[in-house]
Amino acid sequence: MSLNANLQLFRDPARADRLTGIVRGIEKESLRVDPSGRLAQTRHPKALGSALTHPSITTDFSEALLEFITAPSSSPDSVLNQLEEIHRITYQEIGDELLWVNSMPCQLGSDDSIPVGQYGSSNIGTMKSVYRQGLGNRYGRLMQTIAGIHYNFSVPDSLWEDLRDAAGNQQALQDFKSDGYFSLIRNFRRYSWLLLYMLGAAPAVCRSFVSNREHRLTSFGSDHHSLYQPYATSLRMGDLGYQSHAQSSLTVCYNDLPQYTQTLRKALKMPYPDYEKIGLKDSQGNHKQLNAHLLQIENEFYSSIRPKRTASSGETPLQALAERGVEYVEVRCVDLNPLLPCGIDVQTMYFLDTFLLFCLLKDSPKTDSVEYALIPQNIDRTVYQGRDPELKLLVGDSEISLREWGHSLFDEMRPVAELLNSANQTKAYSQVFNVMELKLTDDSTTPAAMLLEEMRANNETYYAMAMRKAAEHRDYFQANPPSVETTAKYKNLAEVSLQRQAEIEASDTLSFDDFLADYYR
Repeated sequence: MSLNANLQLFRDPARADRLTGIVRGIEKESLRVDPSGRLAQTRHPKALGSALTHPSITTDFSEALLEFITAPSSSPDSVLNQLEEIHRITYQEIGDELLWVNSMPCQLGSDDSIPVGQYGSSNIGTMKSVYRQGLGNRYGRLMQTIAGIHYNFSVPDSLWEDLRDAAGNQQALQDFKSDGYFSLIRNFRRYSWLLLYMLGAAPAVCRSFVSNREHRLTSFGSDHHSLYQPYATSLRMGDLGYQSHAQSSLTVCYNDLPQYTQTLRKALKMPYPDYEKIGLKDSQGNHKQLNAHLLQIENEFYSSIRPKRTASSGETPLQALAERGVEYVEVRCVDLNPLLPCGIDVQTMYFLDTFLLFCLLKDSPKTDSVEYALIPQNIDRTVYQGRDPELKLLVGDSEISLREWGHSLFDEMRPVAELLNSANQTKAYSQVFNVMELKLTDDSTTPAAMLLEEMRANNETYYAMAMRKAAEHRDYFQANPPSVETTAKYKNLAEVSLQRQAEIEASDTLSFDDFLADYYR
C-alpha cells in the first residue's frame, strides 16, 4: 500500500494505540577516561555489577567502554529518564574518572594499551572476551574504541495486523512483520544519509586516532592536534570508523529474511586467508580469535541498521531471527552528541520515531545491484561533505542536491509527524520536525557545525573541547545525585548480577573448545 493509504488508515482515532504503542530503547556507549583524558586502565567497577549479566550496565569492546542499556518503553521521556539515572549511578562509582562525550576517542596510545573487556571465567564469558580479542587482531583495537548510540524501535502487533488486513495479505502475522521490518530497513538504508546530516556529531578527530593511517582530513586552522573536514558530519560512519575491507566482499541482501540469514550463515562458515594467518591460538594455547572465518559471530557484520530478535539461552541471534522472525530493528548510525548530557535528548528521539515510522509506512521496492552500490557512495559523500550546500547525491543514473532531496523527504514525512501528534495528543512531534527541517536550510544549526564553532570560538583543540564538555556533564549528573531508593535499586542489581555470573561459572561442565564446537554446531 502507498504511504498516503497507510496514513489514512491510522488517522482513525480508534487506532491511536497503534502509534502510542511504539516501543523504543537505547544502548549508549561511553569510554571511561582518567582526569587527563587518557583511556582508563582500571577494571570495570565491581560496584556496577557484572558486565556479563547486568541488565543495564555492561561493557562493549574494551573494559573501559561502558554500555548503558535502557529497558524498552512506549514513553520517550521514560527512556531518557532511565539513561540519566544510569549516568548518575555510574558517576557515583567511577571516582575521578570521566565519561568521554564524543564518539571519536582521543589520547590513545598503542593497541596494547586498550584493555579488552573481561567477563569472568565461564565459557560464555570467555567467548565474549575471545571474540573481542579477535576483533582487535582483525581490525585493530583503536577502531573498537569508537562509541555510538543504538536506537531500538518496534511497533505493536496491532499495527501490523491493520496493515496486513488493509493489504488483503494472507501471510502468517510473523512472516508479514518480518517482511515489513525489512521494508523499513531498505528505506532506512536509502535515506540514512539524512540522519548523518541532521544528527552527525563527529566532524573532527584527534590526530592520535589517525596516527599511521591514510586519511582525507586537514588540520583545524593552526591547530595541528585536531583534524577535520570543513563540511563533515559523522566521521565515525566513514572509512575511519567501523569499516572492514574483508566484509566489502559480502553482499548482504535486505530483500527478505531468508536471503539475509543465508548470507550471514555463509560468512560464518567461509574461511578467510588473512584471518587464517592470524591463527586460532598463540604459543601458550590462548585463543586469538573464535575462528578464522569471515565472521566470528553474526554481530561482527557492520551495518547501520540490523533486524533483531531476542535470543533465548543457548540460541544464537541468527537462529532466533531465522526461527521466530524480526522483533525490532536496531539503528546504529547515531553519534554521541557532546552538546547533550546523555548524548541524546527526547527531541532527537521524536525525530527518529518519525523517520522510522515513515520508513515503515512508505512503499519500499526491493533493492537491486545498482541501488546497492549507490548507497555506500551517498553515505561517504555525506560523511565528508554533507554540509556543503553544493553537495549532490546519487539517484539511479542521475544526481540530486542533498538539500533538495532532504526537503522532498521532509514533505513526505510531515504527515507522519502530524499523525504521531494526533495519536499522542501533543504538538511535540511537529515542533521537533520543523526545527529539524531548518537544519537543511541552515547547516550552522547541525550538531557537527555547532561543535566546530565551539572549537573556533574558544580557540580549543578537539581534546580540550571534549574534556570541557565531559567535566560539564559530570557536574550536571553529580549536582542531582540519585535518590536513596534508586541507589538501593542499582546496588541490588549489581549484587544479583555478580551472583548470577558466579552461578554461570559454577554450572559449566564443558571445556571451552567443546563449548565452542557446540555453539557453532
